[in-house]
Amino acid sequence: MLCGIMARDYKKEYNNYHKRPEQKKRRAGRNLARSIAKRKLGAKAIAGKDIDHKDRNPKNNSAKNLRVQSKSANRSRNG
Repeated sequence: MLCGIMARDYKKEYNNYHKRPEQKKRRAGRNLARSIAKRKLGAKAIAGKDIDHKDRNPKNNSAKNLRVQSKSANRSRNG
């Protein structure tokens, strides 16, 4: 514990959230989107950037739904 902040329990976090089947499917969708963009645009074009799903659904990897955005722009979206 540092300055009143407790250390994260990554194992518990994984077991309670990231291990759930629906979260695994969402993560696989995000990984697939990155792979599609890398194949289409090249690794340099997406380096240091996020692949954004316009409709916020990581399972919808159609070309019309994907775009390259800066990390800060993508992660600051409400939703």
